[in-house]
Amino acid sequence: MNMPTPEYHDVLIAGAGPVGLLLACELRLAGCSVQVFERASEPTTPLKRAPFGLRGLSVPTIESFDRRGLLAALKARIPGREIAAAAPWMKDERRPGGHFAGIDFFMDRIDQTQWRYRLPHSAAPMAADLESIEAVLTDRAEELGVTIRRGLGVSGVEVADDDVTVRAGEETFRGGWLVGCDGARSMVRKAAGFGFTGTDPEFTGYFARIELADAAMLEPGHHDTSNGTYIFDLPEMIRMVEFDGGACHRLQPITRDHVQAVLRRISGTQMEVTALGLATTWTDRAYLATEYQKGRVLLAGDAAHIHSPLGGQGLNLGLGDAMNLGWKLAATIRGDAAAGLLDSYQRERRPVAERILDWSRAQVALMRPSRSSQALRAIVRDLIATRDGATYFAERVWGAGLRYDLGERHPLVGRSVPDFELADGTRLDDHLRTGGGLLLDFDSRPTLRMLASRWRERITYVACAAKERLGLSAVLVRPDGVVAWAGETTPDDQDVHEAASRWFGEPQETLRAS
Repeated sequence: MNMPTPEYHDVLIAGAGPVGLLLACELRLAGCSVQVFERASEPTTPLKRAPFGLRGLSVPTIESFDRRGLLAALKARIPGREIAAAAPWMKDERRPGGHFAGIDFFMDRIDQTQWRYRLPHSAAPMAADLESIEAVLTDRAEELGVTIRRGLGVSGVEVADDDVTVRAGEETFRGGWLVGCDGARSMVRKAAGFGFTGTDPEFTGYFARIELADAAMLEPGHHDTSNGTYIFDLPEMIRMVEFDGGACHRLQPITRDHVQAVLRRISGTQMEVTALGLATTWTDRAYLATEYQKGRVLLAGDAAHIHSPLGGQGLNLGLGDAMNLGWKLAATIRGDAAAGLLDSYQRERRPVAERILDWSRAQVALMRPSRSSQALRAIVRDLIATRDGATYFAERVWGAGLRYDLGERHPLVGRSVPDFELADGTRLDDHLRTGGGLLLDFDSRPTLRMLASRWRERITYVACAAKERLGLSAVLVRPDGVVAWAGETTPDDQDVHEAASRWFGEPQETLRAS
């Protein structure tokens, strides 16, 4: 009996979480056909809602959502009352801007003037729940024509020279490329034979809704003890860290008796937990894929890197992968990619993950219940309270200092392009909605217009003055919002041409001539 030939898609994506969905949107925006399959049969769970699903969104993430016209939809969907209840610090008179190992840095100590290319109206971090993030991305993906199949987990991968065949559930899928966005226990990563190395966990973390016989016995707030850390948010939320080598993460049921025993050990009290609601565990295991691509298989998000959720870096790291990979993979599929473009995905994103994993490990070092760690913690607390200290930590936690090494001398190259307010009433982000590149010319030079026309299907030319141009004459921007070239004086057309060729491939005139 002849089996039907599976329908072909340019890209198969395993995982319909935020990373897989954003990647699907980016690829579809560029005209690729995309099939997404997800192991979970239902898109929502209580763990995706606040407070358990609450996530801090970094500056690069918010900028990416704004550039694709998704930010307003996300803000409209976020359940404000639930977010406020899950993050009571948002109502504090002196508002924290984030934390490092539980040590807050405050908004009034952050000196944003130290960030040369940050405009006054630039994006600021915000909180959102996973359910809202995924709903907005699902709506956009379906609007763009992405096919999403749920209840199908990867069980096999076969990679050939020209395509990839995936077995998911009882079905077979075929595509030109496969991207694993299927989480920390990625079947794509395992099936395709990617290396995955790092450091094993030192602790088990707990996040639970509890009822106490006498809540007055437990002081609210953050507490470091000789046995670990606990954070009690009235009236019923408890977070705990116990340095047990990760022994209790997914290895035994989270029962009322177990949570009570851990709370008693860490707090040094005889608290009675009368009821246990929703609860989850996590660890500080920090692992990184040895490579992000093997032939026609790529990894993104938690499939490529895992670490503790301290500081809220994981989701943002994965969404950054999706923005970086989408346009590069699409250009490769179209056949107009610059030489080595897809290789730059790993070259740019893996070092970012390495830094985040070490950032996570450094926080663990400060949280250990030892005298030396607590002594170091006191020093870091003093440093983070200074203006320069708070600014440094905010730059790292917010992602405001992210810069890829693109081999260019100008300090803006490799950074996120500022959202210039243009004289025609638009913002720069408005011109990145369609997912193409952008050449912004503040001085309306005919030579730059002619140059951009050679890549007219890949680069939009915008000639317009700006309210504040930061001393620039023109900037060339990649589809992911990263500056590829910047000039402060009359630009050398050859320099712009070389930068455009490097990131957008050969100009159309050359392609037609060949």
